[in-house]
Amino acid sequence: MVDELRPRRTRHAVVVGGSLAGLLAARVLSEHAERVTVVERDRFPEGPDARPGVPQGRHLHVLIEGGQRAFDELLPGFVDELSALGAPRLGSPEDMVQWQDGQWVPRTEPMVHFYAGPRAQLDWLTRKRVFADPRIERIEGAEVTGLIGDSRRVRGVLLRERGAGGESGREPRRLEADLVVDASGRSSKAADWLAGIGAEAPHEETLDTGLAYATRVFRSPAEDPSTDALGYYVVPNPGQVYAGVVLPLGDGRHLATLSGLRDDPPPADEELFEAYARKLPHPVIADWIAKAEPLSPVHGFRKTANIRRRYDRPGRRPAGFLATGDALCCFNPIYGQGMAVAALSAVALRDALADRKRVPTTRRVQKALFDASRQAWEISAGADKKMPGATGDAARAKPQDRLTDWYMGRVLQLTPTHPVVGAAFRAVAALDAPMSALFAPSVARAVLFAPDPKTLTEPPMHRPEA
Repeated sequence: MVDELRPRRTRHAVVVGGSLAGLLAARVLSEHAERVTVVERDRFPEGPDARPGVPQGRHLHVLIEGGQRAFDELLPGFVDELSALGAPRLGSPEDMVQWQDGQWVPRTEPMVHFYAGPRAQLDWLTRKRVFADPRIERIEGAEVTGLIGDSRRVRGVLLRERGAGGESGREPRRLEADLVVDASGRSSKAADWLAGIGAEAPHEETLDTGLAYATRVFRSPAEDPSTDALGYYVVPNPGQVYAGVVLPLGDGRHLATLSGLRDDPPPADEELFEAYARKLPHPVIADWIAKAEPLSPVHGFRKTANIRRRYDRPGRRPAGFLATGDALCCFNPIYGQGMAVAALSAVALRDALADRKRVPTTRRVQKALFDASRQAWEISAGADKKMPGATGDAARAKPQDRLTDWYMGRVLQLTPTHPVVGAAFRAVAALDAPMSALFAPSVARAVLFAPDPKTLTEPPMHRPEA
């Protein structure tokens, strides 16, 4: 039997999870399969409203440039539609007051742009575009309880309808398929599903700093002559573990998020939220909060570990089963990569299935999905392993880490003021350039020979005059 995933006209694909990763995978599979079914344990809201299946939905989300490009490849015109809905577009570093690696970042011309705005708005636009395709069906209010098949090949899933209040109801029913894609998120039960058919679960790599964060919605001050900034960001590092960010939602509201590590997490108490912001190395964010009007309670979140499931490695696993999105690789959300990786993974799925030169076997396609998340993992895990108290097998130091840490330390030191280094670092962080861009000759020369930069002593509250 040839393990081939290039679908024939009669094939049925099932995507487990109506996440962004699941929806975009369904979009790709609709070009190959006769029918695609998205199985979602929640019920989708009719409009741009939050739903329980997006546990971070109340918190800050940004769509970075690598993700913008990928969304537009998959759903042409998507970014223009998102902008028309009012999602703010911010340029970095011009529009932000940002403290990073112990220094303030000068507000020079933008090198990259990102979109802020409610996560529910972006989800709704994606659902509307994907489910407009008649080849894509959906089953809502049902959860996958297992796989059909054996250790050689998956042939579908077992579904159980969920009753009122999220309780499981009837006995499982069979939904046969030639391909099953797990896009059920970081809490994926695929290890149990695979064990249930005699297959082998992948090894999990983990790295956990214990980071926790809390978010509150505010209405911004009506007029604030003290600044023309659109947002604020205090980035943590091993010597200063507290973080804060304020970004616009597009309608006069802002999200303010504060974070800290396990020994001193941010409070859920509304009265203590501003006081916690004063732990940051400068009061700029706390002062903004003090002037803004609170519009919501404080919502906390603690599931921030980096987890990577190594489906790319050999193992007794069946043909016809893939994992993508957070079910494959999930990151500390503070780095803002998740939505971009979901889209980049769907692009990788598209390219692997369309490759006419190589047979798209399960293992080969899964390797392409793994590679699509590799750079984001290297950024997130690479930064997190330096944080105090980081745990997990991926936190272990490697022999080359000392040299890499020195080099990246110089990159971070030069990024705020050196145009070549700054452009390369921001493009890599936005998943719009490969990691190798940080080692280009012009960047390496600057790292080795550029003088230490002069740094700002106070936050740049206004753009520099032309």
